[in-house]
Amino acid sequence: MTPENITGPISGHAEAPVWWPGWGGLRWVDGHAGDLVTLTDEGLRRMHLDDEYAAFVRPRVGGGFAAFGARTLYLSDTADGPAHAAASFDLGDARFNDGTVDPHGRLLAGTMAGPHAGAAGRLLRIGPELDTTPVLSDVTNSNGVGFTPDARQMYYVDTATQRIDVFDVRQGDLSGRRAFVHIDEEQGSPDGLAVAADGSVWVALWGGSAVHGYDAGGTLIERIELPVSQVSACTFGGDDLSTLFITTSAQDLDPDHGTEAGSVFALDLGVRGNPVTPFSG
Repeated sequence: MTPENITGPISGHAEAPVWWPGWGGLRWVDGHAGDLVTLTDEGLRRMHLDDEYAAFVRPRVGGGFAAFGARTLYLSDTADGPAHAAASFDLGDARFNDGTVDPHGRLLAGTMAGPHAGAAGRLLRIGPELDTTPVLSDVTNSNGVGFTPDARQMYYVDTATQRIDVFDVRQGDLSGRRAFVHIDEEQGSPDGLAVAADGSVWVALWGGSAVHGYDAGGTLIERIELPVSQVSACTFGGDDLSTLFITTSAQDLDPDHGTEAGSVFALDLGVRGNPVTPFSG
């Protein structure tokens, strides 16, 4: 399978893609620019958060979006903003990184520890009234989070572990953490992930120039090669949710790197994704 470059290298650090018809198609963050980037049939548009970093974005039930900066949650009532700072968080030597919305409509926001902070990161659950509950601690680099189609299990990546882990989910609470797959370092490090309607799990490999697909039992079923090393995340989208969109990064590369890093790629996998759950707040 050969993905198609659909944007060119327009982002410094493209991450956390999500498909939502309400904002016209695919949206992702350009992290260090602090921007939300949206690709629609009419072209590309950018919106800047008043923040040093843009971590991830999700739609809201009533319209608009929720987006995380480095340590702040921004809310907007409309698809293209403006967004206002709704809550700030004391994260210590960490910042927000990746996350999602759980099947109950609550935000799950992961953090990434600073370069010398070790496992200082967390995964936080944020409810519709912005009530906040720590879900996981002792995290180094919280990345992909996704739920099985029946919402009975949750997949989770702390990149430093070189694993995708899986939890049992009961009434929204997590238990029984165990390894789903372990990825050898020479293949890259697991980053953002997406879960398909057939239960397969698709994970971006940072430093690995690829996306891996695993069946529900953890067996590798597909390796999608990319022409750049830093593959950051993936999501399903398109009208029938059968297109896998893949973000890549030019982080730490020279400005004149002359590669496709920072592009978004797409391919039809022949399997469909699950609809995104919007934030209920």
